Amino acid sequence: MIRLSNKRKAPVYNFFNILLWMLLAGGCIGFIVDKIRFNILDEKSCFLIIVPIVLLIVIYLHGKQIFEYDSEGEAVHFRNRSITSFLNKPQSDEFPKYKLVKFEMISFLFFRRLYVTILSKNSGTTTLTYEISYLTRKQVSDLKTSLNKIIRANKEKRHQE
Repeated sequence: MIRLSNKRKAPVYNFFNILLWMLLAGGCIGFIVDKIRFNILDEKSCFLIIVPIVLLIVIYLHGKQIFEYDSEGEAVHFRNRSITSFLNKPQSDEFPKYKLVKFEMISFLFFRRLYVTILSKNSGTTTLTYEISYLTRKQVSDLKTSLNKIIRANKEKRHQE
């Protein structure tokens, strides 16, 4: 099957993350200096802090940046992590291909999520969630194709039994 990863783009994501934190620090310093010394911006000086905070919140809500998928062999492996590991803990799941029941991709504005339903011994089925907002369209298409192949093969095996 396929391997899919956007791990190579981690330095780019890290650069923008550091840049936003530096903008926030500079905005805080600019706000304090403007209030104490110059008072040029009046009420508009709060935007020096608000804009970087809003951008950081959007980046955080956008999801974990690094997504890895491997369907080679008898197991399917999903790995989802953030470049800022102190904000989100990494998620790693590996299970046999025959347990994959269905998947669903949801897109809203610039947020994308992958919901994977697998068979579970205890509760029947379990749904796993992965954040795939940082994948390219081609990577999303390849992921859909691969998951559809696995599901189709599983349905054929269940139908034969």
